[in-house]
Amino acid sequence: MKKPSKSIIIKILKISGITFGSILLLMFLIPILFPGKIAEEVKAFANKKLNGELNFKEANLSFFNHFPSLTLTLTDFSLKGSAPYQKVTLVSANEMAFGIDISALIFDKSVVIDKVFVSNAFVNVKVNAKGEANYNVYISEEKTTSKDTTGNTSLRLDKIAIENTHLVYNDQSTKIVIDAKGFNYIGNGDLDQAIFDIYTEAEIADFDFTYDGQQYLNNKSVKADLITKINTNSLAFVFQQNNLKINKLPVEFSGKFDFLSNGYDMDFNIKSEDSKLNDFFTALPPAYITWLEKTKVKGSTDLLFTLKGKYIASKNQKPDVVFNMKIRDGHIEYKDAPFPVSNIFLNFDTQMPALDTEQLKVNIDSIFFNVDKDYVKAIVKTQGLSKPTIDARINAKIDLALMDKAFGLQNMDLRGVLNTDIKSKGVYDQKNGKIPVTDGKINFKNGYVKTDYYPNPIQNINLIASILDRKGSLDDLKINITPASFVFEGKPIFVNAKLQNFNNIRYDIKAKGELDLGRIYQVFSQKGLDVKGFVKADVAFKGSQDDAVNGRYNKLQNQGTLVLKNIKTTSEYLPKPFVIKEGTFKFHQDKMNFNDFLAAYGQSDFKMNGYLQNVIDFVLTNKAVLKGNFQLHSNFINVDEFMAKQEVTVVYPPLSAPTETKLENGVVVIPPNFDLQFNATANKINFDGLAIENLTGNLNINKGQLTLKQSGFDLVGANVKMDLVYGSQSPEKAFFDFKVLAKEFDVKRAYNEVKMFREMATAAESAEGIISLDYKVAGILDANMAPIYPSLTGGGVLSVKKVKMKGFKLFGAVSKKTGREAIKNPDLSQVDIKTTIKNNIINIERFKFKVAGFRPRIEGQTSFDGKLNIKMRLGLPPFGIIGIPIKVTGTQENPKVRLGKQTEDLQETEYEGEVPQPISEPAKAQ
Repeated sequence: MKKPSKSIIIKILKISGITFGSILLLMFLIPILFPGKIAEEVKAFANKKLNGELNFKEANLSFFNHFPSLTLTLTDFSLKGSAPYQKVTLVSANEMAFGIDISALIFDKSVVIDKVFVSNAFVNVKVNAKGEANYNVYISEEKTTSKDTTGNTSLRLDKIAIENTHLVYNDQSTKIVIDAKGFNYIGNGDLDQAIFDIYTEAEIADFDFTYDGQQYLNNKSVKADLITKINTNSLAFVFQQNNLKINKLPVEFSGKFDFLSNGYDMDFNIKSEDSKLNDFFTALPPAYITWLEKTKVKGSTDLLFTLKGKYIASKNQKPDVVFNMKIRDGHIEYKDAPFPVSNIFLNFDTQMPALDTEQLKVNIDSIFFNVDKDYVKAIVKTQGLSKPTIDARINAKIDLALMDKAFGLQNMDLRGVLNTDIKSKGVYDQKNGKIPVTDGKINFKNGYVKTDYYPNPIQNINLIASILDRKGSLDDLKINITPASFVFEGKPIFVNAKLQNFNNIRYDIKAKGELDLGRIYQVFSQKGLDVKGFVKADVAFKGSQDDAVNGRYNKLQNQGTLVLKNIKTTSEYLPKPFVIKEGTFKFHQDKMNFNDFLAAYGQSDFKMNGYLQNVIDFVLTNKAVLKGNFQLHSNFINVDEFMAKQEVTVVYPPLSAPTETKLENGVVVIPPNFDLQFNATANKINFDGLAIENLTGNLNINKGQLTLKQSGFDLVGANVKMDLVYGSQSPEKAFFDFKVLAKEFDVKRAYNEVKMFREMATAAESAEGIISLDYKVAGILDANMAPIYPSLTGGGVLSVKKVKMKGFKLFGAVSKKTGREAIKNPDLSQVDIKTTIKNNIINIERFKFKVAGFRPRIEGQTSFDGKLNIKMRLGLPPFGIIGIPIKVTGTQENPKVRLGKQTEDLQETEYEGEVPQPISEPAKAQ
């Protein structure tokens, strides 16, 4: 074979060198020749196509940043989101680079962006509860147009590369939060087409997934090879071939995701078939990873998760969720356990149609495992939540010490032999007295519990208990605990109890022992160590609900003593804990006697002597009414602290950021199952800035209402008599009904110190003197315990005695209109002003008075929002036989005075809701 001549080789080298040199030269020249055009075109494109504020520090054009692509690189890049998050940054990055199509730039003189490179970025995607997202920043064309190659800038992507990015997706409408750190992504495809496939390689170093406040994945590594079909016309995604690895667990992912105008249409299918059980544990939270390093895990598992349907928040339309899990031939052996957990089998299936918990189905078709010859096996099926249908069989014979070692349970040492045999089938409907037909036995011997949180154990735990109900009704239910006992800190506790017929409960209970609640709480938890208190009991209760209710006390055998110290009790009705500082309770038949009971609630203090009745029935059932009669004294009561507060927690990304907790107001809620009477005295009471002193009265709490009768107290220097009825309609609304008799109080002091007086008598700001009030009002209070004015009804008499009406704009305006200076600041004496209240209007009955020889007569209307409709007759001296008719309209701040009689009634505002009638009888002086 003839060798090529030397000259041919030299020519090839020359051509190659010239070509390479030309390319290299172009790589330097193009960024120099076109930088202005490219930067201007891209900036103009961004302004036209992006609905969001875009900022960057500088722009550089180069082949070498992302060789061999020609890229426009924007440093310190940031882009704010679309409505309603215009002020929140959607993307921030150290570098955002756009690849430029060279052929289009040279031959068509157009700037075509075909690649996007992002590095060291933070992507913050937010979706509110209405489904409005901040990523809608790209403005699409109204009509599809052909490709424009006449110098315009266009977006025709075929590659997206994301490097070392932190992505947070917080969707309040679906309650999904995703936090992905160390996110690396390469996507290739013909993104210029309306429908195209994108081939993706993705890695996430640290992945968290949270749904509805519950974290399901934490600090997981993820690898993915995906093929996704995207339809840009309808903004739909079809996930065709997607293989993921969550740590070591292989997962197949397929489905579709369509963006709707008002929500989403989803069809997700996530499964992992015939995977290793060990790999499954690697996908669980980090605590399991530490445990897994010391544990041998064998067996196989199948997982399936589907999410299918439309999510449209405005229509309350939600998708269906299904989750399945199977474990076969499972084997777990922790460290050097004498016996492993073997023969683990699990069939778990749950469905929640339309994300509705009332349709929730949980089917644990079987769960089984051995520890040596011991075993646990169960079948549990439930449907619904508030009234669930239950079918359960649980059977176990297990040495907890062996199980503890085999599983390697963390932070806890368990011992004892547990035997259970429970069968339960039927509907649990407490309201209608139904429970599943049940036959269950529990036998626990020589129990021992010790945790890392407290140095001493709870030991010698012994329990023999049974539950039996053959008819599926509360009246057939029998519960026996004979006996239950344990020893803690060297002090034994004994409890024996027999309970039957929960519709007319019969009980036989004995309890004896001492318990430090603070210490026993520490055994189980590191948090909440403020839970403290001491209980000492030696009690015996035997009897029936029927005998107690019908007064057959000779048939009851209730006796004993209960001593409490520093006990905190909480209630759904109160925002703060109620603290029993000291209380000795003696039981005799149906009564629980209080001897110098001392308690506190926030800043309030209470001392009580008296008794409670029907205590045992009240504790054991939710239908019983707790009765009582007490002598109650308090040095100070802060009513504001009793107002309910609803806690609302809002989580903002990233997840490591602190959560924001808001407290929303609510009314004081009176428990419905109390019938308590108090002969009450209080030195001082604070209510919404109102300082009440020397209160005495008879207080009754019954059927969710508070009634105060024959009460007296001092307010703004005057003695006040008042009757009151109060009750809550909901956590946000309450009704009140009160009558008040206050004689000769200082009007100026009342205006300064009583908020409600300021609101109902705004014109009294500059008045001085003495007035009396005999009034009754009923109405509705809002969540801030403020009156809803259209709901108010009532009426009464305001008696004026030696009052200077200084600064009243009404009289000032009349004075100016009539030219009578004496009327501007009149002095009133012995005038009774009768008014009625309804539909936001105060109707003033006709009254007259004398001032500087004139005899004014006034009647009309005023509203709680300050509007006036007043008719006046200004009787002229000497006898007022001749008078000037005057009408006053406008507002209290800007009254309009005209001569004449004809006026139009103010427009009433009716309250849509139930309003109580005012108390009919007037308050009597004591």
